[in-house]
Amino acid sequence: MPRIVSLISSATEIVHALGQFEHIVGRSHECDFPAAVLDLPVCTRPAIPVTGDSREIDGLVKDRIRDAVSVYEVFPDVLDRLQPTHIVTQTQCEVCAVSLKDVEAALAADISCARPPQVVPLHADALADVWDDIRRVARALGIEARGEQTVAALQSRMAAISQRALADPRRPTVACVEWIEPLMAAGNWVPELVEMAGGANLFGKAGKHSPWMHWEQLVEANPEVIVIMPCGWDAERTRPEMRWLTDRPEWPQLQAVRNGRVHLTDGNQYFNRPGPRLVESLEILTGILHPL
Repeated sequence: MPRIVSLISSATEIVHALGQFEHIVGRSHECDFPAAVLDLPVCTRPAIPVTGDSREIDGLVKDRIRDAVSVYEVFPDVLDRLQPTHIVTQTQCEVCAVSLKDVEAALAADISCARPPQVVPLHADALADVWDDIRRVARALGIEARGEQTVAALQSRMAAISQRALADPRRPTVACVEWIEPLMAAGNWVPELVEMAGGANLFGKAGKHSPWMHWEQLVEANPEVIVIMPCGWDAERTRPEMRWLTDRPEWPQLQAVRNGRVHLTDGNQYFNRPGPRLVESLEILTGILHPL
């Protein structure tokens, strides 16, 4: 039987979608879905304080990256105790979650596994990569057919949602904000979700990392809809950070603000996780862009 340690939230959700949740024996500090995962041993922690505001956290992260120091710590002693056969991590972003480099450093410590665990690195830049990651995990666990079935079911659900959304001829312009101060637009799979939900994405390109942007760009574009989805934060955590935007004199003049079309979302649970619940993310966007 496999003994899986998942070091990224999306991987936990992928393993769950594949029907293999019972084989997860350890998790990252960020893994929180399904709820039962909270009962498992935690194998990681952030190496910086995460209680500051968006500007403070950005500064701390950039300092670590500049000094070539990881943003996260992996606990070799916990891995040693858990004796995993598989460790799922990621290579997409060293800021967002524990990386392959972090795992390799932990495994280089004095860990006495009966045999070296298989490290499964995920790397999703676009929706197609998410499907490939699901297949990759399934292949590592020896259930390739289940992987294909899972991907097909998720794609079918997304196609049905998109078909309903695109039946509305309106294509509102959309700005998706992935970080507030400094300002960052959402890239990777989010532009694809916006287009599938029947919107016209203004910032960030499909399959490319999320780009930094200037406030003046947002003002000039004057989007019809603004969706706030900070990486790793839910709506409650995001709400006090909105002052970085709402205190600007131009904010009340934006048409999205005037028309009540600024939406705070749970970026952590949905839009930031390249896994099965991107289907729910698409549903959320569709509801935002084409309200009944």
